[in-house]
Amino acid sequence: MAADWLGKKIPGFKFEIVEIRTSGDKRLDASLEKEGGSGLFTKEIEDALLDGRADAAIHSAKDLPTKIADGLSISCVLPRDWCADVLAIRDGVKVPSLIATGSPRRRMQLKKIFPQAVWTEIRGNVTTRLDKIVSGTADATILSEAGIKRLGIESYAGVSFTRIKPEICVPAVGQGIIAVETRSSETFGFENCSDSETCDALRLEREFLDALGGGCQSAFAANFDGKIFRFFHENSGFQQIKFPEGSSLEERIKTVREFASGLV
Repeated sequence: MAADWLGKKIPGFKFEIVEIRTSGDKRLDASLEKEGGSGLFTKEIEDALLDGRADAAIHSAKDLPTKIADGLSISCVLPRDWCADVLAIRDGVKVPSLIATGSPRRRMQLKKIFPQAVWTEIRGNVTTRLDKIVSGTADATILSEAGIKRLGIESYAGVSFTRIKPEICVPAVGQGIIAVETRSSETFGFENCSDSETCDALRLEREFLDALGGGCQSAFAANFDGKIFRFFHENSGFQQIKFPEGSSLEERIKTVREFASGLV
């Protein structure tokens, strides 16, 4: 997807894909909540940029740490895809009693919908997680809608999907956005490749993240749809901000940072 996007934006663009498995891919027995998820899905990819094995890194923006590694920059972003979460529940289960997710954000928000449920962790790629639900490891799990759609999964035998409204479960910062990272000295050529609305939304959400100083193990979320900035924090619950019409990005950043600073 990134190569196709860049190929349309940069004349003569050519690419070679270098596949890299990160610690998050390999350590399926590790608890993201207990060990902290920051950098687990990005460090090895960023190392490839820093040592010259790659010239551009493609990330799910929600995996990027609060602070980008020294010498690297987010050079552009693709248009945001579906950013909501999806409940995947085993066929025949009306109300799940055991829900699997490694995300404190999802668990904290959905406890109000499923107060009776017991929560457990789950690791693996999308199909592995879905297979675990079908086999009865848990009654349900929560997945990113973007991940499901990008894999072309419209349905899955033994499981039904229900999209969760952002007002019920605020998505993670950067969810649904693909980011292209390069060495800071080599951002030229990428200046006009970003989708401007997505770029502004990601910056706003990451500024909120930075002001909180949180990581994957913290129960918070932020999402800007171009009109409303929704956020969730374990200390405040769900809130939303409607910015004054015509307000600048910098003014909006100041507002969300002030809100964030009041939560920590």
